Amino acid sequence: MDIVLLIVSLLFILTGLVGCVLPVVPGPPLSYVGLLLLHFTSWVDVATSTLIWLAFFAVLVTVLDYVIPIYGTKKFGGSKQGQWGATIGLIVGLFFGPLGIIIGPFAGALVGEFAIGRSSKEAFKSAFGSFLGFLTGVVLKLVVSGVITYVFAVELWRVF
Repeated sequence: MDIVLLIVSLLFILTGLVGCVLPVVPGPPLSYVGLLLLHFTSWVDVATSTLIWLAFFAVLVTVLDYVIPIYGTKKFGGSKQGQWGATIGLIVGLFFGPLGIIIGPFAGALVGEFAIGRSSKEAFKSAFGSFLGFLTGVVLKLVVSGVITYVFAVELWRVF
């Protein structure tokens, strides 16, 4: 049973790392589930305080990931249409690989702002805010999932 838990936990860790970049996959919570599954093997005993703190940060970053891009767009003068455009651009960008995921929110926010008649300067400013918000969310998720992956690797290293 331990081997099955190890394999499934590793799959969760890897999916969690990928989920840091793909917006439809909740990266840090999946990484956390991977660590939690490893904890339930007979080989590893992750400290309870570590599990609690990592759960807190996984939830916090997941919530912030939805708030930060909206805040970035608003902070840079974006409208609701710009925010919707960024979201739609992100979804469309998924079909174009990593570059599409980066460019999609920017292009979508830009189109959304142009659709309501904003000037080029205002539209680009809003799109840039959306882009910064998206990148900030990705970096935060990667940091938390990276720490979870590090704890996972250290615990496995002790076993083998």
